Amino acid sequence: MISEVKSDHISYQKKRFAIVLLEEFAISSYGPLLDVLRIANHVSKKELYHWITIAENEGPIESSARTKIQPDFGLIDLRRGDIALICGGLNVEKNTTKRILNWIRRQSRRGILFGGVDTGSYTVAKAGLLEGKNATIHWENQDSFREIFHKVNLNRSIFCIDNPSFTSAGGCTSIDMILKLIETDHGEEIASSVSDQLIYKCHADDDFAQRLSTSTDIGQRNPIVLNAIRIMEKNLEDPMSIKILSKMLNISHRMLERKFQRFLNISPYKFYLELRLRKAKNLLLQTDISVINVAFACGFVSPGHFSKSYKSKYGLSPFAERKSR
Repeated sequence: MISEVKSDHISYQKKRFAIVLLEEFAISSYGPLLDVLRIANHVSKKELYHWITIAENEGPIESSARTKIQPDFGLIDLRRGDIALICGGLNVEKNTTKRILNWIRRQSRRGILFGGVDTGSYTVAKAGLLEGKNATIHWENQDSFREIFHKVNLNRSIFCIDNPSFTSAGGCTSIDMILKLIETDHGEEIASSVSDQLIYKCHADDDFAQRLSTSTDIGQRNPIVLNAIRIMEKNLEDPMSIKILSKMLNISHRMLERKFQRFLNISPYKFYLELRLRKAKNLLLQTDISVINVAFACGFVSPGHFSKSYKSKYGLSPFAERKSR
């Protein structure tokens, strides 16, 4: 239940966040969450928000940085009106246990709203709460997420609010998402004051895209290169020839080659191949999809070609990469 507080003859609701930490959670996502809520209380001179920390076990939980946090509670039943944020980090597939999933589903049936931070979006999706919803996750996990959760509308926004669910890509983007929620609750002035206290420039729009790589950032300086990259990224499983890509962009093959060499210092063919290999690496490290199916998902019809290309790029075979996980 959301408690009602009165101050200076003005009535307002105090909202409680339950921050659920998974093993190997990211401190870069967890810390900003707490500070934004704390500063919102400070600048408003009211206790607008309260928060508790939850973990699967009541003992200390270790972050990806090996720092241990003592949670307030184990997997308790939450109060109606609470908002639960699943804060993930490394090895989210392993750390999303059956017990966590059952608890999320039970709390959701009781009317608790859930959001995901960093790789916590994976856990919320695994619990079935993001089907048919727009969502985001850290860019490193985009490929594996898209392969596993076909019914989720995944995008590259830094955060995504699609009521009743909300997700952020992690790190400082958790600040943006919580500031947006604060603005919805208490207005733009409070949210701006919190942003000023943090000395942080808020990206108020959830369509501000994650930067996927330095190469993509450089490519944004040229619209032809950027459009080529976007088409490539949408066609990793069934890659097209560079000749067809050039026709789609309405330029010559030679012109596209020159553009990529100038802005990225790489040929379009090799850039396209590296995109597919990067996706393969993510799938090998983050999922249990078989190596042969990883090859098919990344546009390699020949396992031998996939293995040779992968070893040339990363110095070990796909099977060795999977084993190293």
